[in-house]
Amino acid sequence: MRTRVKICGLTREQDVEAAVGAGADALGFVFYGPSPRNVSIAKAVELVKGLPPYVTSVALFVNAAADEIARVVDEVGIDLLQFHGDEPPEFCDTHGCPWMRALRMRPEVDPLAEAGRFGAARGLLLDAYRPGVPGGTGETFDWARIPADLASRIVLAGGLTPSNVRQAVRQVRPYGVDVSGGVESDKGIKDAEKIKAFIEEVRHAEQ
Repeated sequence: MRTRVKICGLTREQDVEAAVGAGADALGFVFYGPSPRNVSIAKAVELVKGLPPYVTSVALFVNAAADEIARVVDEVGIDLLQFHGDEPPEFCDTHGCPWMRALRMRPEVDPLAEAGRFGAARGLLLDAYRPGVPGGTGETFDWARIPADLASRIVLAGGLTPSNVRQAVRQVRPYGVDVSGGVESDKGIKDAEKIKAFIEEVRHAEQ
């Protein structure tokens, strides 16, 4: 199965163009003020409006208010929501938009149990855990913790780079992979060559 690739934390038009040109399947836009990759609604409108028809736009939230989410959905034209905070499944499912749940892989987290709890989600994004940091840690976690029979619902994140994504895809066989810092020259500033190399490594892993 072809592994889907999401490039997250996009803040500039040229980075969107580089990701699309390299073959990214989805682009992530962060709506979380403390993040160095945060974008305003107005900026996101500019970044999303030129996307090709089969590239998915994803909005990332961390414990955002319902009215803020509604504004992003209505004004930006987002395809998929991604929740990184403490949002319960009932809240995630009330915005009239498909959604994905991010799980930070704390030692006590059971991915199978969480998959059942968030059964209405389109998928689960598994990320590394660092206390007080909702994502974008640049750290990996033990991929052996991912049950093989859950792999088809998993988007793997956390510390992925062009150097390790081939191994990650071959070991986990996830539905997709998600990268942000691993393809940057600085926080929020993507590197076109790193994006290209990352996606090429994913394709090599499938062969």
